[in-house]
Amino acid sequence: MKQLNKYLILGVLFLIPLVSCDTDELVELNIDPTAANELDWKFIFTTGQVWAAENRYVNGRVHLNLASGLIQQTATMQIGGERGAGDKYFRHLDSFNAYMDRVYETALKPIAEVIRQTGPEGVNPSWTNLHHMAQVLYILPMHIMTDLYGNVPYSEANRGVDGIFFPAFDSQESIYKDMLAKLEAAANAIGTGPDEVGAADIYYQGDFAKWKKLANSLMLRLAMRISNVDPGTAQSFVQKAIAGGVMTSNDDSAIVPMASGPSQWFNQNGMSRALIPDDWGANNMMGKTLIDWLQANNDPRLTIWSVRGVWGGPYLTDAADQVGMPNGYDSETMKEYLGQTEAVDRETQFSRINPLLLDIDDPFILMNYAEVEFLLAEAAVKGWHSGDAAAHYNAGVKSSMQQWTMFDESFVVEDAEVEAYLAANPFDGSERMIGEQHWASNFMQWYEAYSNWRRTGYPELTPVVYPGNASGGTIFRRIEYNVVEASINPNLGIGGTLPDDVKTRVWWDVN
Repeated sequence: MKQLNKYLILGVLFLIPLVSCDTDELVELNIDPTAANELDWKFIFTTGQVWAAENRYVNGRVHLNLASGLIQQTATMQIGGERGAGDKYFRHLDSFNAYMDRVYETALKPIAEVIRQTGPEGVNPSWTNLHHMAQVLYILPMHIMTDLYGNVPYSEANRGVDGIFFPAFDSQESIYKDMLAKLEAAANAIGTGPDEVGAADIYYQGDFAKWKKLANSLMLRLAMRISNVDPGTAQSFVQKAIAGGVMTSNDDSAIVPMASGPSQWFNQNGMSRALIPDDWGANNMMGKTLIDWLQANNDPRLTIWSVRGVWGGPYLTDAADQVGMPNGYDSETMKEYLGQTEAVDRETQFSRINPLLLDIDDPFILMNYAEVEFLLAEAAVKGWHSGDAAAHYNAGVKSSMQQWTMFDESFVVEDAEVEAYLAANPFDGSERMIGEQHWASNFMQWYEAYSNWRRTGYPELTPVVYPGNASGGTIFRRIEYNVVEASINPNLGIGGTLPDDVKTRVWWDVN
């Protein structure tokens, strides 16, 4: 027995160095060779770019069923829920909640982290180009956030890592002035750093010149947004944007390329999915206000945007066959409006958005070149820009008519068609004509159509008065805060937009 114990002890002693060697190997076995040891900020940037197009949840509830109805480019006969919120001015909590509830988390959070980690205190402070591109990207959804709600978390937003769980609500004035300053800095800095972004940038494939144009064009948009409330600051930044160089063709438009997979909530076009009947199934039809305006002007965009018929076809595609649905009617009152006793068949009696614009892999427009030309035309009319207002107006109309080939190659509008349209509808030098064309050019960019209408008052829309509406028969001037944020964040009442209702105007809305 003693001899056996002796051999066991010797055996253990001999195994000690082997165990020591095996420990390192065992540690290595616990390391996942497929896992990243550090985050790729370019990949996170790409993620933020895709989320800037939102998804079906937000697009359906806010972009489509609120903004497009409020601006009378679409209409619906539905009454309850989010489907009638923008058409009949109903209070619908999901529609009010969705943008604040989702976009801070999905789009703004990853972009904020890229800004943080490529800034002075981050892990890659020399990535100057990516840092300032991310600043521009952050402002794209952030300015929509403040335009919809008013005062919102901004300076303390997305700072949970710093222990800030109840961010302050910044005034819209301070938000706008900071965004304008950041856009100016970005326009000056992009392209000066050592870092390349390349294919990680799905908008412009790392083309810094185009990012500078986007920064200046967005600066122009925001500067004109505050033109009524702070004309001095507005004029200054309008001129800085123009001097820095804004978009000059449809190739410069900020477009999010979408895909059919792999994720229906991330890669696919959420606006398309919201309008496909066997998906989310929003039954918004083309609005009468828009169809009538297009028909009155013999506008070639009518047959691009609109068809009539049951989903799947066959469709009536001629301009004369298009019929817009008036806002503010339900299935019973619509029968009275049409003077008929039988039930209204919305799909055969009214026009719908052309399904060729609604493929799940169709692009999502964040900002188009046409808008830039209309802003330049308006700046020229105001005397803030030395350019020719008519030339900018004409260029805006042309680019708006010719941009739709990105959705389908059949949507060609020849130069001769544009010239005939402009000859029949010559620019009269008024802000009214600019405003109406600006409104039309933002078809499927309804956030911008809604904000610019509040700023300019064009086109002159007639509100609807439906029983039980939340605004007394006036078009919403903003939407109400997310109910969770309003109930738990004690900072809401400190500088917050109060009263928190749909008739309260945001800071820049003084027209």
